[in-house]
Amino acid sequence: MALGSRTAKIGQFRLAKLDPLDDALELMFFGWKGSIRQADAYLASLGLSRVHHRIIYVIARREDLTVGELHEILGISKQALHRPMKQLVDKGFVQSVRSPTSHRHKILQLTPKGTRTESAASGRERAIMGKAFAKVGRTGRAGWSEVMAFVAENG
Repeated sequence: MALGSRTAKIGQFRLAKLDPLDDALELMFFGWKGSIRQADAYLASLGLSRVHHRIIYVIARREDLTVGELHEILGISKQALHRPMKQLVDKGFVQSVRSPTSHRHKILQLTPKGTRTESAASGRERAIMGKAFAKVGRTGRAGWSEVMAFVAENG
């Protein structure tokens, strides 16, 4: 199957299980793809990508954020952050202003355009997560949250 406009889904291909945990890895891989598919299509229509969304997601949720703090939160180098950040600034999604407390630092802020874009992209992701959690109920959500928190802390 060519993957042009269609995307592969779990169970569509018969993948060999090399380990008993391969089912969980497959679910995580395809679950992640499914959770971001609509948001990524929206972002692509604006000339943006997943990395741009991660950046504006963090900026939207952290006041007085510096570039140094952003690269620490994202776990990427300043060099890796430079290009997508420059694109976001050049396209009017993010602005950089001098910190009122330390003129050596610049604070990152979303512009109104950036705020709308972050809300629309994250809203698409929240919609799919909301449907999934409605299906599995509180117990399922709690179990998922516990697993993902452990993976995030111990990965």
